[in-house]
Amino acid sequence: MRILFLVQGEGRGHLTQAISLAQLLQTAGHEVIGAVVDIAPNRPLPAFFGEQFPAPITALPGPSLVYSTKSNALLPMDTLLKALRQSRTLQRSMRQMRDILDQQQPDVVVNFYQLLGALTYALYNPTVPVIGIAHQYLAFHPNFPFPKGRWLDRLGFMLLNRLNAYGATELLALSFDKQPDVPQERLRVVPPLLRREVTERTPAPGDGYLLAYTTQPGIMGELLEAHLQHPAIPIHAFHAGVTEPDRPVDATLTYHQIDGKRFLDFMQYSRAVVTTAGFESVCEAMYLGKPVLMMPQPQHFEQACNALDGQRAGAGVAAESFDLKALLQYIPHHNPQVSERFRAWHEQGYFLFIGALHRAVNRKTAASGRFRKPSGFGLPKTA
Repeated sequence: MRILFLVQGEGRGHLTQAISLAQLLQTAGHEVIGAVVDIAPNRPLPAFFGEQFPAPITALPGPSLVYSTKSNALLPMDTLLKALRQSRTLQRSMRQMRDILDQQQPDVVVNFYQLLGALTYALYNPTVPVIGIAHQYLAFHPNFPFPKGRWLDRLGFMLLNRLNAYGATELLALSFDKQPDVPQERLRVVPPLLRREVTERTPAPGDGYLLAYTTQPGIMGELLEAHLQHPAIPIHAFHAGVTEPDRPVDATLTYHQIDGKRFLDFMQYSRAVVTTAGFESVCEAMYLGKPVLMMPQPQHFEQACNALDGQRAGAGVAAESFDLKALLQYIPHHNPQVSERFRAWHEQGYFLFIGALHRAVNRKTAASGRFRKPSGFGLPKTA
């Protein structure tokens, strides 16, 4: 099969998922012919994606989230208004994506929660079948936990999920653990997509320090305040605003420039992880057996859901701030079997993802009145 990826460029989660699936598909003997990534103005494509993705990449201007520079809160109305101001730019991007689909003629498209791609399917109705992959689609599952109240946030979140799912013949919901499929929502629950750099590692005893990962500037102040309340606990913090490999603050706090490999090095031997409830980071910590303090960014409803879902699955504890006291109280009670179950669940992903791609292609050929077997059986190559 020839597969084209559409990838949301906001954050790193969808980008690393795309890298992971590309690695899996290459193992199966299929061809990933490229990726179309939407990027925000003045925010270049992260270097790690260009270095690790195995096919040509096309970057197109797309919608982006807007955060408060003071409180780090997500600003939904500002995000919507910004998208409306960019409407002409977004229309040009959709025309370019339509042309890419016409020129490259992939057998199937995989959309990693990219709204630009969903809007292209809504406007131009391409004939190439598409499947959607995202943790966000787990919100269509009856067992998914939502924060109490906040009904307006929930309504907006579900609407965004519906928009991103447009045109998909099947939705693959990345989940911390195994759950039943929901056929009426065309939803299949699948394991997380993790980089080989993660899965090639094994859980190791912690060295006593905490590992923190943040992307928004406003969180740095909260981290520093938490550190001052517990100055004896060593903390290594990877942050998007740091431009040098190591920036010591004092004897027990050091900031680090974001570096995927070094971050995993520190995670493998950390005592626990503190993060802003991004799905990808929590999964990596679960795979390596590290308890997690999951702190959603203010007004970020999706991360609030992630934190509750991660707590339900046994990943760690959800909190509204860098509450190191809550994490320290939780660590002795963390169940190591959570990581064992998570790794066993992750191993099932290979055949689930390959099966979804084959179903998408077979649906298209059946609808056209012809049947042909997709190239390759999806089995790993042998030496």
